[in-house]
Amino acid sequence: MQLQKNISLHQLNTFGVRVNAGYFAKVTSEEEIVDCIENNLFENKKTLVLGGGSNILFTNDFDGVVLKNEIKGIKKVKETDSHVYLEIGAGENWHEMVLNTISHGWQGLENLSLIPGTLGAAPIQNIGAYGVELKDVFVALKAVHLQSGEIKTFGKEDCNFGYRQSIFKNELKGQFLIISVTLQLNKIPQYNVSYGDIQKTMKSHGVHDLSAKNISDAVIAIRSSKLPDPEKIGNCGSFFKNPEIPTVKYEKLKNKFSSIPGYPLLNNQTKVPAGWLIQKCGWKGKVVGNVGTYKNQALVIVNHGNATGQEAKELALKIQESVKEKFGIEIQPEVNII
Repeated sequence: MQLQKNISLHQLNTFGVRVNAGYFAKVTSEEEIVDCIENNLFENKKTLVLGGGSNILFTNDFDGVVLKNEIKGIKKVKETDSHVYLEIGAGENWHEMVLNTISHGWQGLENLSLIPGTLGAAPIQNIGAYGVELKDVFVALKAVHLQSGEIKTFGKEDCNFGYRQSIFKNELKGQFLIISVTLQLNKIPQYNVSYGDIQKTMKSHGVHDLSAKNISDAVIAIRSSKLPDPEKIGNCGSFFKNPEIPTVKYEKLKNKFSSIPGYPLLNNQTKVPAGWLIQKCGWKGKVVGNVGTYKNQALVIVNHGNATGQEAKELALKIQESVKEKFGIEIQPEVNII
């Protein structure tokens, strides 16, 4: 591994912010990163692990070491009559891996199609879409501590998964580089099409048979219609998490805003779509300087040109304030703001 100095991250973050890393290196193997740690290559330097750069917003240059995780490989580690277990390198592209599993006839990831990023980022965020979360198929991950070089295995319980949360976004934030993730996939399908517009989209396309491929195609169609392609317009995907509020509060809001959608959760909580709240505050498609919200989905903040991360952050704060003022609900960023 070679440390490069003062490297541009413009092409390595999907929002397209023009910032630099003080130091930059690509990680391609477990042995490589361990050797660098043992030789104190990162000593006295803060570090940031970068995957696909799709869920991160840089507001300044990063005065430290940016490690681009490019550890690849997909290995079948176990198989039973009902399941297959895959250990996947953290640098593998998430969507390409999903399509790979579908082509092999393995089921469980189809609802998570077209989510940008890499395998290593998936457990940090506990990515989820259309009624499925990573934790539903997660078995374990292997990671290296960036200070000691210790290799540690984390099981599902160790990760403290929550809604777009894990121990790696909280207590252990920035302390580990994930090497690989092991997933359990189904050989006997257990489809989930109850959430969102999956069934409606399949029907509109003349598709009536349930299969991982057909569900994946529907999810891809839905996401493509709502979310901008970062190759064409810079964005970090969904900028905010859907808030979870007490059901009692939701019922009071429904008396005032009859069309407010809500999805019942456990413990008398209800999830409310943040995109709906933001749209009702008049933000959908609005442009403020070099940034704005996407014309088809208010949940996404986009770069209309040469936007800075600070501009996006300031817009996000204004959106948060207006949602709180109108609905009394605090929405929190899903994006990692650096």
